[in-house]
Amino acid sequence: MSIFTTTSLYSLLGVAFVGTIAYVGSKVLLPKNATSKDRFTFIWLAFDAMIHFSFEGSFLYLSTFGRQVNTSQGPFAEMWKEYAAADFRWGNADPTVVSLEILTVLGAGPVCCYILWQLVKGDPARHYWIVVLSTAELYGGWMTFCPEWLTGSPNLETGNFLYLWVYLFFMNVIWVVIPFWLLFDSYTHIAQSLRAVQVATKAKRT
Repeated sequence: MSIFTTTSLYSLLGVAFVGTIAYVGSKVLLPKNATSKDRFTFIWLAFDAMIHFSFEGSFLYLSTFGRQVNTSQGPFAEMWKEYAAADFRWGNADPTVVSLEILTVLGAGPVCCYILWQLVKGDPARHYWIVVLSTAELYGGWMTFCPEWLTGSPNLETGNFLYLWVYLFFMNVIWVVIPFWLLFDSYTHIAQSLRAVQVATKAKRT
């Protein structure tokens, strides 16, 4: 079995291209005095939104109304066939996976864009929506893989280095590590603000 194919190359280049656009967007849209933390958050959310709308949006199109990746044609179909070689469920329109992707594309994608707008405007209310988004991302990842782990991972191909460590591990673990960090960071901001209000309120009463 070939470890790295032309489709693999184009797919990974596509991901890199999306990341580059996200980085350029942060340079253009954020104020020059934006913190490194806000800049990283912008890049991640822009990357996240574009992946949801383009890559996962194409999967949703190819996996609804009787369609499935394994019987479809075109560049995106070939890309998803490549991923489906690592996780077979993505090739045959698994209803659980498709259901999660409906929420991801139609829910998480727009929320990412809204938070990006709040970041550009400097609106601290974004931290609430970051908590909502991060929680949803973590739940989606859990529900994607937990059923597999509980049944012995019958749909996962773990014998191929690229499939296991790049497609299954790296391409999914970043949607665990970064949302966890964002969740903690936004919790810190919200908690500090609420405690400051509590202290100010007590001070007024005394």
